[in-house]
Amino acid sequence: MSAESIFVLGVNHKTAPVAVREQLAFTDDPEAPFRHFKSIKGCEEFCFLSTCNRVEVIFTTPRKEETIRKIRRFLFQASTLSDEESEEYTYLHQGSDAITHIFRVSSSLDSMIVGEPQILGQLKDAYRQSSDRDGTAVILNRLLHKAFSVAKRIRTETNIGGSAVSISYAAVELAKKIFGDISGKKVMLVGAGEMAELAAEHLVTQGISEVIVANRTLENAVLLAQRFKGTPVGLNELLEQLEIVDIMISSTGASGLILHQKEVKPIMRKRRNRPLFMIDIAVPRDLDPELNNLDNVYLYDVDDLGHVVEINKSERVQEAGKAERIVVEETLKFLQWLENMALTPTITAMRRKADTIAQAELAKTLYNIDLTKKEKKSIEKMACAIVNKLLHDPILHLKEDCPPEQKQQKLDHARNLFALDNDKLANKNGNEKKIKGDITLAGRKCYEADD
Repeated sequence: MSAESIFVLGVNHKTAPVAVREQLAFTDDPEAPFRHFKSIKGCEEFCFLSTCNRVEVIFTTPRKEETIRKIRRFLFQASTLSDEESEEYTYLHQGSDAITHIFRVSSSLDSMIVGEPQILGQLKDAYRQSSDRDGTAVILNRLLHKAFSVAKRIRTETNIGGSAVSISYAAVELAKKIFGDISGKKVMLVGAGEMAELAAEHLVTQGISEVIVANRTLENAVLLAQRFKGTPVGLNELLEQLEIVDIMISSTGASGLILHQKEVKPIMRKRRNRPLFMIDIAVPRDLDPELNNLDNVYLYDVDDLGHVVEINKSERVQEAGKAERIVVEETLKFLQWLENMALTPTITAMRRKADTIAQAELAKTLYNIDLTKKEKKSIEKMACAIVNKLLHDPILHLKEDCPPEQKQQKLDHARNLFALDNDKLANKNGNEKKIKGDITLAGRKCYEADD
């Protein structure tokens, strides 16, 4: 398989606003994407990644246009956008560009905030889920494992994570701007999303006095509250708790809004208009955008947070530059692996055919000749050397660097010259003609003696 059969089709924070991205969430039926991609004829391998800032499908296919159209249509099936509009919001990478993109995503170089560590874990989860459903095979297994190692290498060889800030940290910085000193303030977490937990951790280190955890499942609220020595409450107590908290961070998996403007308006009167800072990290959004129209209510969603952080910007840019060079290097290595993958069956078949012919001719020649063991071994070595020398130049010719289309032409010519595709001695299924006799060419195959 060539690199040109690898694709990434997706929507992220750069190409579409949150109002569009939230229409691509699959909270009602999380199994639907896997069922659909497996049903697409020509979609040979796939990995589905869905986070609050991106929805991507990594896939391999020989049927480019047809597969792309079906995947894009599925992603936008719940939206009101036309085919032209959905195409405008999506990006498509192919071949080396797709490989580079995946490495940049895993290394957080394509994240809203460069250096944030969450995306690597999310990509690993996406790979595990797709792999468990038989969505990945040789190519994507290798590609995604390489993406994980690239991310690890970048973390080790650069300081991209040292000065990086996450969405959750951005939320804390915003809270400081609104309240000045946030020590002594009360925060309520709604849901148990990872970024909400991280934001709470940052807030606790800044001196937050109390953490309240509201969740639809009280047991989950209890477990999370224990981490912060906080108070668990049910989701039905949300409005009551809003009267006393200063900061609310919402990150549920609800399919629609859980809090509307009309519900909060009377609460603000009871609060005597004390500032209420609300952070909506969920996609789809949890909180009514109209809440921003209430006095002393400050509502921010994930897109707003993306514009906040400028801390250590120059250092992040410098470290990102080092990381980009690593990505380029690792992309070239992976392309070389793919080339070798394409070459290997042909080279193996050439060696196998030559070796099989040599064994057959040796068996016929030596059958009626009375030679010592040492003499037979010498003849076997000579036959092996002849095979290796004859194949040496053709194999070097196949391995020479050249454009993909020229590489394929070379492979086609080699297979024709050696009659590999119609010769039972070296077909792909390994059903080689069996040669009787115990000739082993000095205990090894000729094709194993020379690379």
